[in-house]
This record gives sequence, C-alpha cells and structure tokens, in this order.
Amino acid sequence: MTPSQPAPDKTADGWPFWSILVVDDEQGMRNFLVKTLMPRCQLVMEAASAEEGAQLLGGHHVDLIVLDISLPGKSGVEWLKELREQGYSGEVILITAFADLDTAIEALRAGASDFILKPFRVPQILNAVKHCYERSRLARENYVLKRSLPADLAGRGGLVGRSAAMEQLSGSLRRVATVNSTVLLQGESGTGKELVARALHELSARSRGPFVPVNCASLPPELIESELFGHAKDAFTGASQARDGLFYYAQGGTLFLDEVAELPLPLQANLLRALEDLKIRPVGSQQLVPVNVRIVAATNRSLAGEVAAGRFRKDLYYRLQVVELTLPPLREHKVDIPDLVAHFMDELAPSLGVAPLAISEVEMAYLMQYDWPGNVRELRNLVERSLILGTLNVSALYVQSSSRAAEPATQLATDLQTLEKTHILSVLDSVQGDKTRAAQLLGISRRTLERRVAEWAL
Repeated sequence: MTPSQPAPDKTADGWPFWSILVVDDEQGMRNFLVKTLMPRCQLVMEAASAEEGAQLLGGHHVDLIVLDISLPGKSGVEWLKELREQGYSGEVILITAFADLDTAIEALRAGASDFILKPFRVPQILNAVKHCYERSRLARENYVLKRSLPADLAGRGGLVGRSAAMEQLSGSLRRVATVNSTVLLQGESGTGKELVARALHELSARSRGPFVPVNCASLPPELIESELFGHAKDAFTGASQARDGLFYYAQGGTLFLDEVAELPLPLQANLLRALEDLKIRPVGSQQLVPVNVRIVAATNRSLAGEVAAGRFRKDLYYRLQVVELTLPPLREHKVDIPDLVAHFMDELAPSLGVAPLAISEVEMAYLMQYDWPGNVRELRNLVERSLILGTLNVSALYVQSSSRAAEPATQLATDLQTLEKTHILSVLDSVQGDKTRAAQLLGISRRTLERRVAEWAL
C-alpha cells in the first residue's frame, strides 16, 4: 500500500485536480494503471486489497476509485456497497477479468460509475476516467447554478460605463486577472461587486472553471463551516450523508465570498488556514482535502474598521487584501447613467415582454441630479418598475429626494415640478382617476397624492 508521488499541477488531458485510488491485487495491473494515470492526475495511490484501500481513503481525499471486483478477503462489490452506505460520493470504476451480465448489473446497483472488462487498453481506461471526470464536473456545476446569487447587473455582460472611474476599474481588472492573487472588493451596497467578481473570473485563466458565489451573510452561523468546507457522514445531527463543500465545488475556478465581514471569528481562522495551506478539512473528518481555487472576497464595510473593532482578524484581512479594489458609488460617476439606463432597458425589456421606453431630456436630467443612495441596483430597479408601468417611475425618487435641504431655484427645478405634475396626472388618467391605485403605482401615500392634487387646484 503506497501513495504515489503527485503529478504536476497542470495537464493537457483536463484532470489537473483529481486524486485517484487504484485497488487491485495484481502488482502488474497496479503498475500499469499508475503509470497510465500519473501524468494526468494530481495524485494516484495504490492498494492491494479493500482493507488497504480503506486505510488510504481514511487519510486522503479521493475523487475516483479504480476497483477490481476480485480481491482477497472483501470483494470489490462488497466494499463499494459499504462505501456508498458510509456516504462516499466519489466516482468508482469497477474492473474484472471474469464477468457476466449478472455481475455487471450487481456492480452498477452497488453504485459503480462504470464497468470495464480486463484486459483493456490505455484509451479505454482514459475514456472511462474522462467520462467520470465530466460527470463529476457537471454535478458540481449544477449544484453551483442552483445556489448562484443573482448578478447585480448583467451577469457576464461586462462592466457598463465610459467614465474615468469605470475605465480605471476595467484596467485594474485586466491586470489583476492575469494572476492568482486573492482580491478584496470594497464598496457600498448596490455598486456591483458580484458583477466585478464575475468579470474578474471571466478575464482570468480560470474562466473555464466554475464561478461559485456564496453570500456569507445569508448562511446560518452554525452551517457556514459545513457549507464552505463540507462535512463527513454523522458529523452533526442531520448529516446522514457526507457532502462536499463550496471550496471543493469551486475546484479550478473562483470562489466569491460576498459579505465576508459577516463571517464569525472562529470560522475566520479556518478560512485563513485554508488560504495559507490550500487545503480544507471537512467538518467531522480527519482528511485534508487539497483545493485549487482563487478567492475573491467582497464587503460593504471597512474591513480596517472591523479589525480595529475586534470583529475581524487582522491576519485574515492582510491575507485577503493582496489586491484591493474599491468600487465607486454611482453618485461619483453619474456620467455613466445614460449608458446604464440604455443597458438595463435592452436587458430587461425582452424578459418582461415590453418595448423599451424613450427617456426625455428632462427625465434624464432628473436621473442625473439624483444622488442614488442605492447605487446601480437602485437604478436597475427603477428601470424595471418603469418598464412594468409603461412610464418612467420617478415619483418615488422625488419623494425621497424632497426631504433634502432646499436648493436655489433653477430652470431645472422648474422643469422637475412640471415633470412631476405631468407624470402624476398621466398615472391618474391611466387608472381612471382611482387615487388609491394611482398612489400605489406612484409609490407614495394617498394623502401625499391628494395634497399634490390640491396644490394644483384640480
């Protein structure tokens, strides 16, 4: 029973992050399989029996087992049944020199991923391993897609805007994408941190790997460690099966930790260890699982301030901020608002089944003078509501901004008063004068609507 030396990190065959256990009582067959698989995988181990294989499996993470059916002592099929009952979810290829239909059926029922008859050639075993790898990759991607966070902007559509701030951010992303360093994104809520993280992933050499987003603030504290690192069977109440964590699902790609400041202090220590060692330990397991992921973290808080307050580890902060990018709030690059509005119109109108709206110069002037405390997300929501209502819904913004200190009267202010009146009257007309319904559509109270109408002596 000997672990073989790990192979180089990158291979041409597409399995750079896999570990394989070969279990066969024939030394010649083990030598053949190890020699064939070693150049294509991260780690290949070998054992002569199920008992020896179980010892190796207890101390190493194994993605695939190539298992002979006829073994001394416990048979391959018997051991495979035990493995599945214990929660092992990896791929298993059964091999045998003596097989019939009944044996093949029993092997597949026991949980085998594939079944190969000896003697076999190199292309046969490589194709079987490749199919197992693809099946595992697709399973990880499906899991990731089911839990993916909605993108702040257009998903993979790229950054929108031609301002100096956005040009500078785009240039920084192109430079940072060429390295594997950890990146910390800081900025107010709604500035598009996930979009930037996705853009960074798409521009990097890891773009063919998965992008795995996780909102640290949305996970219960008692489950965060299991979600990130996985857990063994019976590690805690309800853990009836072993499960891989998000670090493992992000193998070869990018793990995006949104709202990283919300991580509890004990888990911050585990995250730091994972970043330093590039290994994770599932909850309730003694195994250290090697991982190859890039970490992009994001927060709307000042991590330096969180460190000073004792809520965030200083060493983890320094480890995360190898490259630190700050996303500007929308009020600092308002020149991009016309491009953003056009982008959201083009993106949302087809999905809503409506035509894009025409924005007048007066309406655009109002959007340009608003401070957008909700940033780009608030602008996107405004465009979506306006498409649904069939008119630019700026009244809610007007009510919010009217509480600010009065500014000197200008021609723009006069135009805005006219815009407000025209918009409210248009909505009232669309609902045949129903003030309750009009107030709901406008996002204001009925009392506010009635006061406006009274001011206009209508």
